[in-house]
Formats: sequence, structure tokens, C-alpha cells
Amino acid sequence: MTEPIVEHESEGLDMARPRRLNRAGLKRLGRRCLVAAIVLAAIPVVLTFLYLPSFVHPISTLMLKDLATFSGYDRRWVSIDDVAPVLAHSVIMSEDGQFCFHRGVDLGELRGVVDDALAGEATRGASTITMQTVKNLFLWSRPLGSVRKVVELPLAIYFDAVMSKRRIMEIYLNIAEWGPGIYGIEAAAQHHFGVSAKQLSRRQAALLAVSLPNPIARNPARPGPGLRRLANLIERRAGRSGAYVGCLD
Repeated sequence: MTEPIVEHESEGLDMARPRRLNRAGLKRLGRRCLVAAIVLAAIPVVLTFLYLPSFVHPISTLMLKDLATFSGYDRRWVSIDDVAPVLAHSVIMSEDGQFCFHRGVDLGELRGVVDDALAGEATRGASTITMQTVKNLFLWSRPLGSVRKVVELPLAIYFDAVMSKRRIMEIYLNIAEWGPGIYGIEAAAQHHFGVSAKQLSRRQAALLAVSLPNPIARNPARPGPGLRRLANLIERRAGRSGAYVGCLD
């Protein structure tokens, strides 16, 4: 009678052992995931400090993708001192009117988006220039855009706390996409208008600024009626931007 009991107990121990191993395996997996998350979070923190000096010329994740797929791209880094001021003014008035006043995230715009979402209404964009910069430098565009936003917000606040507004604008203007394989304002000015970034006119600057939300579909060199109307509006706003662009002086 004892042998069956011993066999039964042995079988019970054998059945318990995989469960203990599974729990141990899950703990190891959890620790590895935590370490991986910490490493991934540390990358933009470290790179932000590396990007502080003006002689460092960062590239975007889209540019990395083009390199990885052997697509190639055109980007010619240019100092913000060698960009027509009206271009930066036009970009601010088109993309982020509160750029000089917020701390990476425009809380007023963000509250409006949340209110619209809670009310079941269509939401509008609330990305600041700083948010777009950290997205271009460190994150992805699609899919999982909502997950990206959760990471993007604290990164933008951190980036704004470390970087000057002038340096943020300089990086943004040199990594923004202005057409397939066209990155940065110097390459964009040369490609679309055959002039340097420093020689851009008010009209050209406005057309480049309003093409940023959809640079693949919007061609500033061949604007349609809608793009021309937007450019007219931004050209007027840039002409009287005043304190809205004071942080770039």
C-alpha cells in the first residue's frame, strides 16, 4: 500500500516543479523587461546632453530609417544664424504660437484636446515644436501613436528644461522633413526654391512653414489654392509676431 502513495507524492512533486520553474522564469523575464525599459529611457536622457553643443548635428529616426533601407536622404546642417529669421518666425506662428512661453508642452492646448475627447468630439493636434523635435529625434511616427504620446510628453518637458529655445529651434529646423528624402531647412530651400535658407523670402518661408504638417502631400514650390491661403495667413502673422518669437533673439 505504501508504493502507490509514494508514487502519487512523487507525481505531485513533479507537477509542482514546472509551476515553480514557470514563476521563476516569469520573474527573470520581468527583470529583463525592466532593465530594457530603463536602458531605453536612458538613451534620450543621455543623447539630450550630447546634443547640447552647437557643433553636434543630430539626425532623426526617419533619417536613420532611410539609411537602414538604403534610401538615402538630403540634409545639409545649417546654423540658425544662417537661416532667414522670417522662416523661424513663420514656423512658430504656423506650428506653435506659444513656443517661447510654454515649457515643452502647451497645457492650454492639451486641456482642450482632453476636453474634446471626453465630449466625444474630434480632437485637434496639440503637438508643440519641442514635442515634434523629441518625436523626430527619439521616437516613432506610426503605428501606436497614442502610446508614443505618453512617452513624448515627459520627454518634451525634460528636453525643454535642458535645451535653450534657440537650440531646440535649430535642431528642429535641421531635422524636420520637407519632402521625400528632404530633411532640414537648407536642403528644403535649395530643393524647392533654389536658394539658401538665409535667402528665403517672406512668401517662401510661409509656404515652407505651412507644408510641415504634411510634407509628402504639400509641395511649397507648387502650392494649391488651400496652401496659398494658409501661407497668406502665416505671412501676415509672421510679420507681426513680436514677442511670440522673442526667445530666438
